Amino acid sequence: MTLGEGSTPLLRAERLSAGPGVEVWLKCEGVNPTGSFKDRGMALAVAKAVEAEARAIVCASTGNTAASAAAYAARAGIEAVIVHAAGGPASSKLAQVRAAGARLVAVEGTFDDAFTAAEELGEREGAVVVNSTNPDRIDGQKTAALEIVEQLGGPPTVLALPYGGGGNTVAYAKGFLESGGPAPQILSVEAADRATTNASAIRIPTPVHRDEVSEAHARCGGAIVSVTDEEIAVAW
Repeated sequence: MTLGEGSTPLLRAERLSAGPGVEVWLKCEGVNPTGSFKDRGMALAVAKAVEAEARAIVCASTGNTAASAAAYAARAGIEAVIVHAAGGPASSKLAQVRAAGARLVAVEGTFDDAFTAAEELGEREGAVVVNSTNPDRIDGQKTAALEIVEQLGGPPTVLALPYGGGGNTVAYAKGFLESGGPAPQILSVEAADRATTNASAIRIPTPVHRDEVSEAHARCGGAIVSVTDEEIAVAW
C-alpha cells in the first residue's frame, strides 16, 4: 500500500539554533507523498481496511487527512469519502482530493460537526473511519519518533509540534516510549482561538485526543502551549 512515505529528512536549523542558544532540528514531514505526516498512518490504516475487506474508507478533515485518505484509497482501489466543514480546508488540499477521485461531502458547521457526520456515514455505509481515532493511524504515525531517535542517535530533549486533534502528540509519545530510551518533553502548540484560527490545518474546536494528550504529557513531561494567530504568522 506504500506510496513512499516515511524516511523523511531531519535537518539542523542553523539560524534558529544560533538564536536561542539551543540546537534545533526540523523533521521535514512535508516531503511525504501528499505533503504531510498523515501519510504514515494512512498507509497502515488503509492497508488494514483492505485486509478487513472494506469497500470504502471515510474521514473528516481540515485538509491534510483528506488528501492522504484520497491518495491511499486510490492506491488501494477502494472508495474514499471525505467529510469537511464548508469553507474549512485549504483549496489546494481539496484539489488533491479531487485529483485522486475521492467523494467530497461538505457539512455546515465546524470540524466537530464533520467528524460526527463521518462517524455516522461510516457506520451507515459500512466504511472504515480513518481519522486518528483509528489505532492503526497512530501506529503508523509513531514511526516518525522512531526515525528521529535513529537519526539523532537518541531522543531530543524537547519535541514541539502543532496540536489540532492531538493524534500526532499521542503518536509521537507512543513512539518515543516504545523506543526504550527516555522520552522528550512534548510541547503541543495550539491556536488560542481554535475555532477561527487562520491556521486551517489545526482549526479543530474540540480535540478528540484531549485526554490522551494529557496522559502523554504526564508520562513524557511537557505541556500545551497556546499562541495567537499573530504569533503563528511571525514564527512562520
